[in-house]
Amino acid sequence: MLKQRVVTALVLAALLLLALFAASAWPFAVLTLALIGAAGWEWGRLNGLADRPALAIGALVLLLCAGAIRAGWLAAAPAALWWFAALLWVIGGLWAIARGPGRWSHHGAALRQGLGVLGLALAWLALSRARAIGINFLLSVLCLVWAADIAAYFGGRALGRRKLAPAISPGKSWEGVWSGMGGVLVLALLWVNVIDARAGVDSTRLYGLLFERLGIAGAALALLFLAAMSVVGDLVESLVKRSAGAKDSSRLLPGHGGVLDRIDALLPVFPLALALQGLASTA
Repeated sequence: MLKQRVVTALVLAALLLLALFAASAWPFAVLTLALIGAAGWEWGRLNGLADRPALAIGALVLLLCAGAIRAGWLAAAPAALWWFAALLWVIGGLWAIARGPGRWSHHGAALRQGLGVLGLALAWLALSRARAIGINFLLSVLCLVWAADIAAYFGGRALGRRKLAPAISPGKSWEGVWSGMGGVLVLALLWVNVIDARAGVDSTRLYGLLFERLGIAGAALALLFLAAMSVVGDLVESLVKRSAGAKDSSRLLPGHGGVLDRIDALLPVFPLALALQGLASTA
């Protein structure tokens, strides 16, 4: 199992790095498009569809993404899309978590599948748009999610006492959430004062933009919000898996489970980061 995890991680890392640092944004967009289509298939299966019908969900995600490309939204997407995604995740995500995994399957199949398709398509568009803005911006958002997850893991192990959502993810604690938020604030300070100040970066960065335009308090609140929403993304995917009685979203990634298992926390954060970036730019 460990060997599988290492080999899979190395292959994925190599592909992502090659696509990320390509001369144009298209290799990254195409690679992530393939991954998001696979995630759509996984979502369909987790929500009651057999393999072949679930492929239609993946195809629908790809169709929406293709429509976004045709509309020219990789170069400039309407700001309303990111605020729509914010409403989808803040209201819809918290609503689903509050109701719990036992009630998820009671919602109509069309609603459950539609929410997944929209969430995945918007996440891919935001991810591709972030890459078009620049590698520095994209990495600053990715590292925010990773820092929140790593700090939450270690903080939860060391300090965890109060369960966050035991019916959904018994291992998560409120102390882990606070630790993750603290990790994000530390990362932001290091990024602004070390990477942006001393390295030749190719684009604007999320942290510096928030601090410059929203002030210290405003930027801190925005970053804490993004860290919290990464937890919401993780919990929503865990809720859907628990409702389906599944441990992993699929076995597409040997040793790692499925694509959704790897990107769940990213799904709400990228659209919301684009919304905050637009807000800060006009502030």
